[in-house]
Amino acid sequence: MNWKLTTLAAAALVLSACAPMTIARITADPSRFRNQTIRVTGTVTNSVGLMGKGGYQIEDSTGKIYVISGTGVPSRGSRVTVTGRVLPGAEVLGNAVGVAIRESSHKVK
Repeated sequence: MNWKLTTLAAAALVLSACAPMTIARITADPSRFRNQTIRVTGTVTNSVGLMGKGGYQIEDSTGKIYVISGTGVPSRGSRVTVTGRVLPGAEVLGNAVGVAIRESSHKVK
């Protein structure tokens, strides 16, 4: 019976590690998420792409963040879930400036 509890706890930990989070949580403390895979869902507000690479900005109810893509760029207005790693930018007077996500994948909904 103990192995069932261990398996359940391990599954919960894995699922919570990849659970979507808010953009505000990422931008409030980007260094906390350095070298961690995160997932965030939002609407594309701007996008620029050329030959399958580029970047776009997504927005949720808490804020906006830039996404760097090497696998194509979704069009403006698309609802996407992005999985990737946070790239902390500079910090000015305690506020993160230039925070971005280098995506490993994105899924258009």
